[in-house]
Amino acid sequence: MAQRVERVAGEVRAVVGEALARDEIKDPRVRGAGLITVTHVWVSGDLRHARALFTVHDLDAAGMERVRQGLNHASGYFRHAIAQRLRMKVAPAVKFEVDKVFDQAERVEKLLRDARPPAPAPEAEAESAPPTDHDDDRDDD
Repeated sequence: MAQRVERVAGEVRAVVGEALARDEIKDPRVRGAGLITVTHVWVSGDLRHARALFTVHDLDAAGMERVRQGLNHASGYFRHAIAQRLRMKVAPAVKFEVDKVFDQAERVEKLLRDARPPAPAPEAEAESAPPTDHDDDRDDD
């Protein structure tokens, strides 16, 4: 059963991605947003509900929220397209959510950059270096 759920999730992602790439959604909240990428789709075990994560490149949080509202408004269209392509008796109802993984990764990278200790200055390295013993070069007979 898990294989079927995963296969349906992949197909749902493909159908939604194609509809977005072809500019089939007429809602102005979606149409003028730019490149919308569906990153993940999870489908419930009974195949009646799907949750799709998406991101829009170079768009602020308010714009993402508008796109989310537009996509959720068009969920009936997506459900119909999924039913037609997959020839399913009951197609999953798709709910859209903003994928925040890219924002989280950027925040973690910034924290790691800020947490790095500053590189030591060249003078500090010279002062902390152990003294060299130049007496080894002389011959003591």
